Amino acid sequence: MKSLSIAATGMLAQQRNVEVVSNNLANMNTTSYMRRRTEFHDLLYQNLRRVGSTSSDAGTVVPSGVQIGLGVKLAAVYRIHAQGNLTATDNTFDLAIQGNGFFEITKPDGTTAYTRDGTFQMNGSGELVTHDGFTVAGGISVPEDAIDVTVNSSGEVLAKIQGQVALSNVGQIQLATFPNPAGLQAEGGNMFTETAASGAATTSTAGSAGVGSILQGFLETSNVNAVEEISNLISAQRAYEMNSKVIQTSDEMMGTLTQMR
Repeated sequence: MKSLSIAATGMLAQQRNVEVVSNNLANMNTTSYMRRRTEFHDLLYQNLRRVGSTSSDAGTVVPSGVQIGLGVKLAAVYRIHAQGNLTATDNTFDLAIQGNGFFEITKPDGTTAYTRDGTFQMNGSGELVTHDGFTVAGGISVPEDAIDVTVNSSGEVLAKIQGQVALSNVGQIQLATFPNPAGLQAEGGNMFTETAASGAATTSTAGSAGVGSILQGFLETSNVNAVEEISNLISAQRAYEMNSKVIQTSDEMMGTLTQMR
């Protein structure tokens, strides 16, 4: 009775669906978090009567045949790269990207990671770093005697030095873009790394063609829609219940067979 295994694949698929929804809801307040969406594929079919086969010596062709489905499988978990809302923080080193692009971060092992989380701070050496202490690419270092720092929309970091009238350019924040940002590998900590699926990173100045601009004193919130996620959760729950009902019904049918005399 294939309905038992078919319904089991359906229950497993909906379990994965609920896990993705729960992760979205758990990260509702995570800075720059991008929600995930599950995609499913049907499994291979068993051909009891193949479509297009001949049904007689005269060459008549079977128009539809008999194909029995074997269930469902999880095909992918897509990351939705939609712009989240921008919220004002009035913090000097909080930066948000309005449009496409990722900040480049240099990890301790020298490799480059990418993030849209712009909650930056200064370390003891005056370098611009993430909350984990990883440096922002570009070697941005703010002098000790700086009394104010401005980051313009193109990523120039301008410092107001004590006793000087003109602002000093102390660095340039570049943004990276990818042919397929959904192909980036999530590493946790709001970080991503390049993969063969994402394509090679292209580093450009913020505000140039196809690249977003930088807003100082803002952060990008997650793009999770709570109402939509709750709706998806209810839908997944109902689908799970219906698949469990199939298993229950199949079990009752098998019980009927065992009781026959």
